[in-house]
Amino acid sequence: MGLFKRNPFGHILFVKKWLIRIFAVLTHKRYRGFNELQIEGSEIIKNLPDTNVLFISNHQTYFADVTAMFHVFNASLSGRQDTIKNVGYIWQPKMNIYYVAAKETMERGILPRILAYVGAITVERTWRAKGKDVAEKRDVNPNDTENIKIALNDGWVITFPQGTTKSFKPVRKGTAHIIKQHKPLVVPIVIDGFRRSFDKKGLRMKKKGILQTFTIKEPLRIDYENDTIEQIVEKIEYAIEQHSSFLKVIPVEELEAQEELNRLRKW
Repeated sequence: MGLFKRNPFGHILFVKKWLIRIFAVLTHKRYRGFNELQIEGSEIIKNLPDTNVLFISNHQTYFADVTAMFHVFNASLSGRQDTIKNVGYIWQPKMNIYYVAAKETMERGILPRILAYVGAITVERTWRAKGKDVAEKRDVNPNDTENIKIALNDGWVITFPQGTTKSFKPVRKGTAHIIKQHKPLVVPIVIDGFRRSFDKKGLRMKKKGILQTFTIKEPLRIDYENDTIEQIVEKIEYAIEQHSSFLKVIPVEELEAQEELNRLRKW
């Protein structure tokens, strides 16, 4: 790798590699130490093509989710089976991993801007601005979809199709349009435990001793020509377990409140 070689977005790969290494070392104990990350399906990662892969996942924090994915992907590619034991796997990270993130989130402070250099494809959310839903949806910025296309042509892209950290919110049709247009291999991931482990941003530890789960599923079967946008949206909802049929009798918020009540009683 040349010292000043850049990726398609102009990021210097030497700098990006060291940022990935540093953040991986700093965050490793958040998933193996303070908390435990239980992984399933990592063998799927090793068999994926090097480009045009789209990972879809439910979303629980701004940064902890995608950080875990960088750990799991690189550990799996280095031969580890369902584990991130020994962070040495990050010494030669996969350099063409990108993730879709809201532009306004990645511009809030120095740390998000640094994390953006690691691989963020920033997009302007059409339905939300400054933390609030907008009355009229804005037009999609064509540069956003073009950047996703560039990233898919160069490597792997992680996206959170609900566009929010709240559970069981609708899947945005934009993800389905990307799938139909660019025909990537779509790999679902289902995560849990991150909302209880971290604050909403995923930067601060909230609780220790939480079991975090990370399940990688087989690629979706999609008929790119004949499946409708609505059909693809429904497939995504089922794949990331955010379809209404997955709703529990007791909401997640009530379960967390009960956990806190039990803790206070013990105290």
